[in-house]
Amino acid sequence: MSAQDVAVPARPAYRDANVLRWLTAYTASVAGDVVFFLALSWAATCAGGPSQVGLVIAAGAVPRAVLMLGGGVVADRFGPRRVAVLSDGVRCVVILLAAAALALAPAHLWLLALVALIFGVVDAVFMPAVGALPPRITTADQLARVQGMRGLSIRLSNAVGPLVAGAVLVAGGAEGAFAVAGVLFAVSLATLLTVRVTPVAGPSQRDSARGELRDGLRYVRRHRLLAPLVVVIGLSEMCFSGPVATGLVLLADERGWGAVGMGWVASAFSVGATASALLLTVAPRVPRAGAAMAAALLVTAAGAVGLGQAPSLTVAVAFGALIGLTSGFATTLTGALVQTATDPRYLGRVTSVTTLCTLGLAPVLFPAVGITVELWGAATFFAGCGAICLLAAALGLAVPALRRAELPELGSA
Repeated sequence: MSAQDVAVPARPAYRDANVLRWLTAYTASVAGDVVFFLALSWAATCAGGPSQVGLVIAAGAVPRAVLMLGGGVVADRFGPRRVAVLSDGVRCVVILLAAAALALAPAHLWLLALVALIFGVVDAVFMPAVGALPPRITTADQLARVQGMRGLSIRLSNAVGPLVAGAVLVAGGAEGAFAVAGVLFAVSLATLLTVRVTPVAGPSQRDSARGELRDGLRYVRRHRLLAPLVVVIGLSEMCFSGPVATGLVLLADERGWGAVGMGWVASAFSVGATASALLLTVAPRVPRAGAAMAAALLVTAAGAVGLGQAPSLTVAVAFGALIGLTSGFATTLTGALVQTATDPRYLGRVTSVTTLCTLGLAPVLFPAVGITVELWGAATFFAGCGAICLLAAALGLAVPALRRAELPELGSA
């Protein structure tokens, strides 16, 4: 076994040093992303005003969405660890060069757009690579726990990242925040280099990149579990990857709860999601994972409708916590099911498809949020989110392969 091979863990994922090194690298990377995007938005606002922020952010979001499927091909062809390491290295260098440029001269929109563009291209490769790593650093029976740990990492980064970014922006401006983001990417890179992975035998003859992409899409389409699961992921994440946050702002404004009330509901959502991630991190196993996922989506659908109808802030906070708990539970289970059901040779491409569903479908609803709330009220918007989530749950229950899906038992890998 080579130096990068990983032995079968004899302990839970949360006590496996190799998994914890991966988690450290992932947490530093996500925190770096949070700091970077806040610093980028701040610098764009200072350079061109609020109207230019959307254009700069779009410079990164568009190539990320367009190139995401190709990024999955790259991750599968060259190996997810190698691709993730290279991606972190590029991000580290680019962000530190941007920090130096901002320290020497005022920020220009073209420079900020260029940095966003590079990050969008790199993210299109990095995200599928990161998604393909967990099955190569642990065994299949630990993947649900790893997904729970990943959820905790995201929540921690999203909570701490803005605080760090705000403090550094005040003390050192955008160049200081960019430098901090670069350091976080450097920490991620250094830690990722210590992670051991299990090699996967690739095909004896490689097809063209386009041919491998077609092969990956065909693999998903013909898979009895992955095909419906990808649709469920797209539907369930459509509202909860961003539009609901906008809806919360409009709901709080409509009901007169103000920014403080909106913050309470959003915080309750985060607490619920954190609780679900922690539960799945330490739980030995989730029996009948497919049915449990569908049940969680049913509760999420009811919670979304209830949130829109909440007569008081206290009730809204309770529904926010419920939605965070059940949607986080469903997201973790779908991620674990994808990783246990997918042939490791295709995992980068499959991850790129699910990530594209999450990132590509959610923005479609952003314009609809304001229009729906203005015409019919916030309750109608949340009822629509509930209906979409209900559709995902119905599909999960209607497809036998998905309803009967199971995660491996401990020690079975």
